[in-house]
Amino acid sequence: MILIQQSRKILISLVLILVLTLTTACGGGRVAESDRTITPSAVGRDVTYPELELGNTPGGQNFGNWVVQTSKGLVTDAYVRDNNKLGVVISPQVSPNEVQPLANSLVQGFRKNFPNQDLKVLIYAPDKKLILTADYIAQTNQIRYS
Repeated sequence: MILIQQSRKILISLVLILVLTLTTACGGGRVAESDRTITPSAVGRDVTYPELELGNTPGGQNFGNWVVQTSKGLVTDAYVRDNNKLGVVISPQVSPNEVQPLANSLVQGFRKNFPNQDLKVLIYAPDKKLILTADYIAQTNQIRYS
């Protein structure tokens, strides 16, 4: 039974990576420099979802909408702030041990559309409480989870 659960988690992660990679490569669209905002925003562990729930650039909002549409029900809401922070609300069908692989998949797709910069992916539970933050460091090509 454990082998089936592990296989399911790996399969879900791979499918999401594949979907994000293929649709990004086949026309996900890049964000133009004019879509980028220069107003800084502080996103930390003490910021709640309602304070951030809307994207603040057209390209970011389009990417957030695309994430929801292509997630096959795993993500119920998504936003992009400042073209370097992606926040997603996961559905109840995502189990706790699938959250980190999902965050990893989202980081991979996010960095394809918003390249050459540090990125942050914030994962919210269905009740919109922050449960995981994934920080992608472009210089080292590594992801830190908190």
